[in-house]
Amino acid sequence: MSLFRAETRRVSKRRFTRFFVLMALLVLGLVAGGTAYSHEKTTASTRAAAEARADQEYQDQLRYADQAKQECQKDPASYGGNCDGLIPPTRDQIPADQFLTPPFSFREDFPVMVTVWAALLALVAFVIGASFVGAEWNSGGMMNLLLWRPQRVRVLSTKLSALLTWLFGLSVLTGAAWTGLFWLIATLRGTTGGMTPGTWQSLGLTGLRGLGLVLVAGAIGFGVASIGRHTAAALGAAIGVIVIFQFGLAIVLSLARVRFYEIYLLPAWIGAWMAKSYEVIDNNAPCDYSAVNGCEAPTYTVTWEMAGGLFAAVSVIIVGAAMWTIRSRDIT
Repeated sequence: MSLFRAETRRVSKRRFTRFFVLMALLVLGLVAGGTAYSHEKTTASTRAAAEARADQEYQDQLRYADQAKQECQKDPASYGGNCDGLIPPTRDQIPADQFLTPPFSFREDFPVMVTVWAALLALVAFVIGASFVGAEWNSGGMMNLLLWRPQRVRVLSTKLSALLTWLFGLSVLTGAAWTGLFWLIATLRGTTGGMTPGTWQSLGLTGLRGLGLVLVAGAIGFGVASIGRHTAAALGAAIGVIVIFQFGLAIVLSLARVRFYEIYLLPAWIGAWMAKSYEVIDNNAPCDYSAVNGCEAPTYTVTWEMAGGLFAAVSVIIVGAAMWTIRSRDIT
């Protein structure tokens, strides 16, 4: 059996991998279930029920206004002495739409769900990638493997290729199932209207960017764990990035009134990558006054090309450092 096939089989058979995939599927299932529960297809019966609730609310408001007017006439001072100002709302001010459960629009709402899928799978990919190589370093399996396969860089690159291939297959399968599930939700609890070829193409490109995010996360987790030669090294680095360089840095930059401080935080770059652009608003700077739009805060747009370049550079640097360390450091 080739090393690539053996490593692909190993990553899929590990209990750690299966556990995290199962947890991810459970979370995705809860998201889908919550989405289906919180949406409802608008029908003649649901609209009639909403109209009835709007009529009831209108009658209640009339009754409350009448009671308030009677109390005002008894004690005008408690109402500012202006009882004539207690005017009940008109019927058109209480639309029936506010009593309707919103339908799930596949065209409008599913792109957000693609981002949810990609973000969750990227987290799983990082952890699985870190554990996949970190466990071998910790257990001594890497040293034993290099006894009969002394090509260090080739061994590590084969492991990375096997991991990325497996993550690619997982992403394609779950992405297809995710799309089909929400198409079913839109059919039963909303609408699938407006799906033109251009819309499908846009969704497909969003899915491809999500796939790229998953593969980059897996490669970074793999690389950091290989450099640190332990799963905990990657997980510790991830915690450090999240706690120190996200929450802590956000607080410091905000207090220091740094312009466009969100561009130094990871969510802005992930949002730009998945949504094609992310607008950062500088609320600390003096506003730009316009005779048409009034006072507007300065903005800075992060594009998906910028985010893609950053992710590619970080992954190349980390994976390259992992290849360099396995070649130059002693294997003990």
